[in-house]
Amino acid sequence: MKIYPDKIILWNPGELLTGITIDDLKTTHQSVLRNELICNTFYNANLIEAWGRGTTLIIDICRQSGLPEPLFRQNFGGFEVVFNKDIYTEKYLKEIGLNERQMKAVMYVKEKGKIGNKTYSEIHNISRQMATIDLKSLVEKKIFKRVGIGGYGTEYILLID
Repeated sequence: MKIYPDKIILWNPGELLTGITIDDLKTTHQSVLRNELICNTFYNANLIEAWGRGTTLIIDICRQSGLPEPLFRQNFGGFEVVFNKDIYTEKYLKEIGLNERQMKAVMYVKEKGKIGNKTYSEIHNISRQMATIDLKSLVEKKIFKRVGIGGYGTEYILLID
């Protein structure tokens, strides 16, 4: 375990099992027990909710807490999880060139989880065209991710990587 002012890194020797990818960890996936005795002990003590659910539970808890999704990666013959502190501070957002409307939108999405063009334009009392320009810029700067079917169904969420 390494603790830094902006993150915590947990590292363990041994890589993911063959056939399991980092992307698999972000969804409910098959679980293979490496130490059945330890796993069963934790399960019987109600410290494990379900096999293959731990990583998705960690992601959910981070999101609910307003933190970036943890990074899962393999390196140096091991597997690590990086828990980052919230990077979307006012100071950071100014440093990357966001305007006041965009910074307010990031704070809104941190609290509410998503924002649409209509809400963005109403909050800032601007045209929908200007809202589209601002939101597109946030996507290009890799702050927001566009989700939905398009048009009125389009929403924006934080892109935390």
